[in-house]
Amino acid sequence: MQITLDKAKEIIPADEDYRIVSGVIAMLTEDYRDQPSLESIAGRMKRDPIELQKTFTRWAGLSPKAFLQAVTLDHAKRLLRDENLPLLETTLELGLSSPGRLHDLFVTHEAMSPGEWKANGRGLDIRYGFVASPFGKALLMVTDRGLCGLAFADPGEEEEALRDMTGRWPEAIFHADEAAVAPYAGRIFDEARWRAEEPLRVVLIGTDFQIRVWEQLLEIPLGRLCTYSDIATNIGMPKASRAVGAAVGRNPVSFVVPCHRAIGKSGALTGYHWGLTRKRAMLGWEAAKG
Repeated sequence: MQITLDKAKEIIPADEDYRIVSGVIAMLTEDYRDQPSLESIAGRMKRDPIELQKTFTRWAGLSPKAFLQAVTLDHAKRLLRDENLPLLETTLELGLSSPGRLHDLFVTHEAMSPGEWKANGRGLDIRYGFVASPFGKALLMVTDRGLCGLAFADPGEEEEALRDMTGRWPEAIFHADEAAVAPYAGRIFDEARWRAEEPLRVVLIGTDFQIRVWEQLLEIPLGRLCTYSDIATNIGMPKASRAVGAAVGRNPVSFVVPCHRAIGKSGALTGYHWGLTRKRAMLGWEAAKG
């Protein structure tokens, strides 16, 4: 790639990249409680903030702020789950200004509050309904913050699909409400309404490992496939292909979180929670759109 002189001035020389990026990562990992700003980080690294942001993002694939949020999120989960700290104490321990900051952090990354995550959905209001789709009858589930479930049912299997999905969050409150899910159906199955400037809000409710796998599924482009072993490698656990396969099978937001694009190492389509025929249909439908 050719870089103009002006552009070249904005980029840190390659031989310094690793030193800068590793220094920022070490700083954020150790000092996450201080929630340092980009300007503060750049000052300590003796770099221009814009220059530092570009280099870190190019190397790490996310901005220093996003990396800091990810580190803070991991510590929040540990405190809530393993140490059973109350929400306010967790907030203070993380160095956040208020419980609202902690709430925003979880909503930004997972679209769920830390309290809901800790309680396995207890008190979470979920509305559901069956709608027509290109792949048969679809069961949609939504919360006030977005889509949290998408399943499929062959004729006569609607109740079984509903039991499957509601059983994933036994502490949640479920209401039949087709009017609430209808707008989502149009957004999901009408490709003319797929717009980057109007992203579909998806609520991922699962374990930390499952969410990491599901986020990797979201990275697979339309018309492409990815193996379970590749996904395992991408999340830093190259020997966890079997566990990745199990997490893919537990994906609660089928099609939107494209678990149908995951295949075996040999290239075989392997299984699909909602039927291998439906998986083939989805891949064919997407190929035609591409």
